Parts: sequence; C-alpha cells; structure tokens
Amino acid sequence: MRILLSNDDGVTARGINVLAETLAKEHDVYIVAPDTQRSAAGHSITLYTPLRVEELEAKNGVKRVWKTSGTPGDCVKIAVCAILEENEKPDLIISGINHGPNLASDILYSGTVSCAMEGAMLGIPSIAVSLASMHFEDEKFKFGAQFIKELIKKLKDYKFPPKTVLNVNIPGLPQEDITGVAMAPLGDKTYTNTYEKRIDPRGKVYYWLAGELIKDANEKETDIAAVRNNKISITPISYDMTQKELMDELGSILCNDGSCSWY
Repeated sequence: MRILLSNDDGVTARGINVLAETLAKEHDVYIVAPDTQRSAAGHSITLYTPLRVEELEAKNGVKRVWKTSGTPGDCVKIAVCAILEENEKPDLIISGINHGPNLASDILYSGTVSCAMEGAMLGIPSIAVSLASMHFEDEKFKFGAQFIKELIKKLKDYKFPPKTVLNVNIPGLPQEDITGVAMAPLGDKTYTNTYEKRIDPRGKVYYWLAGELIKDANEKETDIAAVRNNKISITPISYDMTQKELMDELGSILCNDGSCSWY
C-alpha cells in the first residue's frame, strides 16, 4: 500500500518519524510535512504567498520526504495535486502521530485532523492519530505506530464512506496499561476564554491565551471518557457539517406556504 504521512508538528517531529519507520517495513511510505511547528493551524491553506517545497534525504525505509513552508492542509493538498508522481499517489493518508491529544471540540482547531480532512476532501481514505499525552517518550510513539499498523490491516477491506476521517487518540501509557479500544463519539471539551494582558520588554502590550479546561463530570461514553479510562478512542468524523435533521423543521418555519417569498 502507498501511504502519505503528514502532520502539524513538523517534518522532524518524533511522532511522524516513528510512525514512518514502522509503516515502511510493510508499505511504501511518503512524507510531506511542514518545515516547522504548525499546531492549531486548523484547516487553513496558503493563498497569497508562494509555497516553498524542498525534498530531503529519506531514511529508515521511507521512499521520499519533502518539507514545505505551508500549513498542514497545504501539505496534503500539494502532495496529492503536485508533488507526488502518478505511481506515488497514496491509497491512504495518515496524519500524525500528533504530540498531544485531539479530542472533542479541539478537532476544530487541530492541524492534525485538518491534514486528514484534506485527504478526505480529495477522496482518499484518511486517518488522524494522536498521542493523548504531554509526555512524548519514543516507547509511547512506538506503541502508537504499531497500533496504527495493525489498524490498517483490520481496515484493508473496509471502504471508507465519502467525507469521512477516523480520529484516533492513543493514551500515553505502556501497552500493558491500555484497557482496550472504544468506538466513541466526540465529547464536549470546552475552555474558559481567558487572555492575560502583558507588557513586553519594549513596553508594548500583548495578550496570551490562558484559558483552562472546563471539566464536565457528566462526560460518559465519549472520546474523552475513553482516554480517561485508558482506552484507545476511535471516532468517525466528517467535514459535512449540514444538520440534515433541522432542514424540514426550519423549512416549515421559513417556507410554510410552500415558498420562501416572505422577504
């Protein structure tokens, strides 16, 4: 299988390189990733400045590696549409392994998830994978990479629905402490929107986002609860945000005479 890897932590990040080395033992692996840290970039793409692309030396069995000056979304788009030759085009796109979790509403900001979403928008099966920890020892990444290798085998005959990404979060624990895998819906993770006003050494005002996580004791059966219970969470998500169940209800209010000519 041909697999394209990308991320938002940058081309030199341990997560993507451990994953690449693991998958390259059984697959043709290509990497197109940002030249530096791009966390929380969301699904932004570059429109008004040129994208710089540089091919790097490929190591550990990886076929080819490029770094770009763009966002995570740029990396996947330019990889598929411009960089990769026809015989290098991916059968699967994997974003990660991210340094930190991507749970609940955090996925709206996540460059990791946006990488995978870009793949889905291009019609390619895509997975986002994150290490749900703030401690990034190689052994944790190695277990995560091994899990993804086995997940790929499990999914080899599965046809991804259009517009769909699998969002995977792996607890940052030794393998023996992982208690299973949970198919889990997104939770409702929210933060206090607090900005600290500060003064820099030159006397200029700046602000630093300092919000804190609001813990919801009622979170049950969600991706957050799964990770808290030492389970690997897998959540199918989509970029189709239409709330189809509201279409008829709103239509009956706005167009109750069969037409929407009230304006």
